[in-house]
Amino acid sequence: MEELSENSFFELIVEIFTYPFHIGGKEFTPLSIITILFAFVLVFVLSSKLKKMLVNRVLPKYGLDESVSYNIGTISRYFFVSIGCIIIFQSSGINLSSLSVLIGALGVGIGFGLQTIADNFISGVIILFEQPIKVGDMIEIGDTRGKVVEINSRSSTILTNDNITVIVPNSQFISNNVINWSHNEKRVRLRIPIGVSYNEDPNEVKRITLEVINHIDGIMKSPAPDLMFVEWGDNSINFTLNVWTVKYYSQPGHLKSMIYYKLFERFKHEGISIPFPQRDLNIGSGWENIQFKKPEEVREN
Repeated sequence: MEELSENSFFELIVEIFTYPFHIGGKEFTPLSIITILFAFVLVFVLSSKLKKMLVNRVLPKYGLDESVSYNIGTISRYFFVSIGCIIIFQSSGINLSSLSVLIGALGVGIGFGLQTIADNFISGVIILFEQPIKVGDMIEIGDTRGKVVEINSRSSTILTNDNITVIVPNSQFISNNVINWSHNEKRVRLRIPIGVSYNEDPNEVKRITLEVINHIDGIMKSPAPDLMFVEWGDNSINFTLNVWTVKYYSQPGHLKSMIYYKLFERFKHEGISIPFPQRDLNIGSGWENIQFKKPEEVREN
């Protein structure tokens, strides 16, 4: 009796998974639908594996730039997914023309509810082909500054110097102003303000500063560092130190701090004073006629 019930249960399961129904004039069963869904999942998984293999193993062997390898891998994934979906539809016997109503409804949904997603996807395609930003670029967008580590179909990932991951919708890179510090190359120039006392000789300050800079690792020799005399300030004579770097293109603040540490130590050793804001108060004639009241008189009034 128990064996009979088990057989009945098994036959019920088989009957459920093989129960026929029609979609677009084509007969399907729950089992065939599961098979189709599994095929779609497999296509997306394999496309992701293909992209990683191209970007991390195959393309670097040909000396391609990181951003170029990433773009080729992403486009290859899109192509693989498109071909795979077409093959699945054709092999399952689904007539795409019979789904015109569904596709039309989906188009209306994209036009209204999915407008933002469609905008980000199209922006992602534009980024891959026009390359206003690339993987590895150091960029600033709004208040976010960091390195682009990934460009996906909907959004891109930026890693800040604080090791914080920021997800930015792709449409932001198309519609907003973006500062790309390494669009053409990773060589960047830093402008560092320096102020010293009016008692110091500007030529001596320049000599000492450039001597210190030439011993700091990461600063390029060509173009050579230069110290520009900018202005006579309120409390100091002001300079701007121009240095070029590739090593610290993604960490300019670190290089600036290093320069200030070295200069402060050397200026102190050389006796060069660094001024602080101060004001001189000059009192003219007539002050002796001012009558000052005692505290108790002020309280009485």
